[in-house]
Amino acid sequence: MINPFTDEYFMKKALQEAAMAFDKDEIPVGAVIVIDNKVIASSHNLTELLHDVTAHAEMQSITAAANYLGGKYLIGCTLYVTLEPCQMCAGALYWSQISRIVYGATDENRGFVKMGTQLHPKTKVVSGVLAAEAADVMKRFFKEKRK
Repeated sequence: MINPFTDEYFMKKALQEAAMAFDKDEIPVGAVIVIDNKVIASSHNLTELLHDVTAHAEMQSITAAANYLGGKYLIGCTLYVTLEPCQMCAGALYWSQISRIVYGATDENRGFVKMGTQLHPKTKVVSGVLAAEAADVMKRFFKEKRK
């Protein structure tokens, strides 16, 4: 039997969240956290709405998932996020001990890889899942901002 719950399937859910951010005039980053093929948290950037520089999609999802699970560790969970996490989010992901991070577009200027931020040693990373779609949303957002 074919498993429909692929990385692409869940990244599409994160892209739906990014579209919601775009519609709210937030930088269009979306995230979902999954355990056992079940979405337990979904979010998008809310930094403008909340006037909070820490209200990134990943941070919102970490909090929601921890509340859902009833504990601070996200062992066995996968984060799907449309853009490579920044060093702040990577730090929070380190402390959450999330098992897996799957991201779409690379953030060549502010991503955790460029910044040299460490993840938890047991965290597995997959990059480039639906990267073109994720990058396109970002490009459209900033193109509109520059009009």
